[in-house]
Amino acid sequence: MEFVNSIPVFLLILVRVTGFMATVPIFSYRNIPVIHKIGLSIILSFFILTTLQSPLVALNGEYFLLIIKEMMIGLSIGFIASIILYALQVAGGFIDLQMGFAIANVFDPQTGIQSPLIGRYLYIFAILFLLSIDAHHMILNGIYESYQFAPIDEFAFMFADGNVARLVSDTVVTMFYIAFQMAIPVVGCLFLVDLALGIVSRTVPQVNVFIVGLPLKIFVSFFVLLLVLPIMFQMIEGLAIDMLEVMRKMTKLLGGQ
Repeated sequence: MEFVNSIPVFLLILVRVTGFMATVPIFSYRNIPVIHKIGLSIILSFFILTTLQSPLVALNGEYFLLIIKEMMIGLSIGFIASIILYALQVAGGFIDLQMGFAIANVFDPQTGIQSPLIGRYLYIFAILFLLSIDAHHMILNGIYESYQFAPIDEFAFMFADGNVARLVSDTVVTMFYIAFQMAIPVVGCLFLVDLALGIVSRTVPQVNVFIVGLPLKIFVSFFVLLLVLPIMFQMIEGLAIDMLEVMRKMTKLLGGQ
């Protein structure tokens, strides 16, 4: 009888976890089979159910509103986390634009759209690095902590006061700021290369800077990128911390805190 009474709560937990898995980085990767995502969501929902002191939820008209609320919470937490990690794609776009790779985009199976080459390269390295430091465990802990700030049986949406929209806009600004910090070493060096090529074209007109400039900029870009790659890994570690922080802030806002 106790198991039957916990089924509605389990379904609400499953809805939030499923929405979270559909948008959060690493777990929302499209190359992961859907059946695996569903299985992981069911297992996580069962673990959360056994550890939470959740109240009994009746199957009435309010239950469908709770389902919508849980789905919105899961999608919002995962979406705000993915915004932070998109800083790598934006930084790669800045670098590609300067080194001449902007016209050679590749298909990104994560988003289903064309993405910059360097951005895709940095994103894959970031995913591998986050897996190596167990960031995926911290992400899963974030969805578990969400039930402390946004309980299952409470309707406490805070969309009307604008705090959620303000948090999203601040996160987007932070994402662009981090992307600029990541790209500025390579972009700055390429600016100096362009400046040097401009001086050469004015002083030695016989040199065709259009033929010399493209391979030179590609070589300088990869050389500088190789030098600053350890620093980028430190920034990616900071991205993981920022990602968990914005997830916690979003959960508190959605929980009315």
